[in-house]
Amino acid sequence: MQEIKNKVMVITGASSGIGKALAEEALSRGAKVVMAARNLDAMQQFAGQGHYSSENLLVVKTDVTCKEDCKSLVEKTVEHFGRIDVLVNNAGVSMRALFSESELSVIEKLMEVNFWGAVYCTHFALPWLIKSKGSVVGVSSIAGYKGLPARTGYSASKFALQGFLESLRIENRNNGLHVLIACPGFTASNIRKTALAGDGNPQGESPREETKMMSAQLAAWHIIRAIKKRKQVLVLTRQGKLTVWLNKFFPAWVDKLVFEHLAKEPDTPLK
Repeated sequence: MQEIKNKVMVITGASSGIGKALAEEALSRGAKVVMAARNLDAMQQFAGQGHYSSENLLVVKTDVTCKEDCKSLVEKTVEHFGRIDVLVNNAGVSMRALFSESELSVIEKLMEVNFWGAVYCTHFALPWLIKSKGSVVGVSSIAGYKGLPARTGYSASKFALQGFLESLRIENRNNGLHVLIACPGFTASNIRKTALAGDGNPQGESPREETKMMSAQLAAWHIIRAIKKRKQVLVLTRQGKLTVWLNKFFPAWVDKLVFEHLAKEPDTPLK
């Protein structure tokens, strides 16, 4: 089990949710953290409230859909800390709308953030991660194992992310690079509040009961632990693990279960 203390960890989508919780968990374990997101004010507020010094925390405004931003993120990290040990591709956006009622721009947006954002950041960080024999982490979803209705763009982006990371792992099996695919399952975070409707506007309040979900803090704890143990795959929540397992043997039945489950959401577009 590798130690996290003094490791340099870059986290995208770090201004809220699981990303913010990962930053807090890593800092509490003595890691040096680079928080990357578009919301600079939220990250600076986090830094100020925690009284973190520049020796331990660097905040970089980053739009992962922009290649130059991703390149700059890596350059600023290396300039500040001299190395990169862990890259957590956490930035993500969701959706809730039928494909037939969705603008194509919504699907494109999800692919840009969830898939291409991870590809860009990994591309620029990879030489440094190989040098440190470090870790590439992709925060995926159960939607990367099972297509979810009214989340076509989200599932597509997560399937693509997992295929990319799995290929990357196999390519680099002889040079010490660790690749982790982390699937938190339904987690209480703001990703559903900012999920896009079919017209591309945020849907607003989450349709799910957040209090019954795994907290972002607990998900972050599990992800950090999986990084330390250099696990290849992490699937969280009992529901998530059961869905992945059942889908291997009874995919048609799971299709029915998934549809019926998501059709119970308030204001569901499923009929």
